[in-house]
Amino acid sequence: QSPCSCATPSAPPNSKLARVPDRFKDRMQASRILPDLQCSVLCEDVRQEATGNFIALGIIGMIRVPKMPIVAGKLCVFTRWVAGVGEFHENIRLIAPDQETVVCKCETKFVLRDPAHHATNIAVFAGTKFETPGVYNIEVVVDDVMKLRYPIPVLVVEPPPGAKKPAEEDPDAPKENI
Repeated sequence: QSPCSCATPSAPPNSKLARVPDRFKDRMQASRILPDLQCSVLCEDVRQEATGNFIALGIIGMIRVPKMPIVAGKLCVFTRWVAGVGEFHENIRLIAPDQETVVCKCETKFVLRDPAHHATNIAVFAGTKFETPGVYNIEVVVDDVMKLRYPIPVLVVEPPPGAKKPAEEDPDAPKENI
């Protein structure tokens, strides 16, 4: 399995967005409300600006590779949870084309104190090995409830005609690359 790390950036305290209008307070007195998944994005990296806003870099809908097996240096799954109250356990899993094998997973805990708050989590998968081509799936689960499952096709794509061959196949290429 691939190593992973999870990050839960902190929200600014006393945010104006954290206030709930009085007309909703009587409906929102529950001690625990399972949150809604606002978004989940597979990407190459996530950065945070000085303002606290996030930038998802290299949003991935399909992975094209020259050969299999292959190792992805870094993959990130950006998730944002809203409209919940309580302590929660998020589990992000990458499932192989056989629909059973868990290629890698990342688990993290987060807290929503008020329905108007949000939680942003970033699962980082480093060194993920893709053994075979096919349709992999990202599963987003909170407290054992699957909120989202989306496909990520991994395809072997031949280089276009006339494209330079990789060094190990090109007899005219230098024998050592640094």
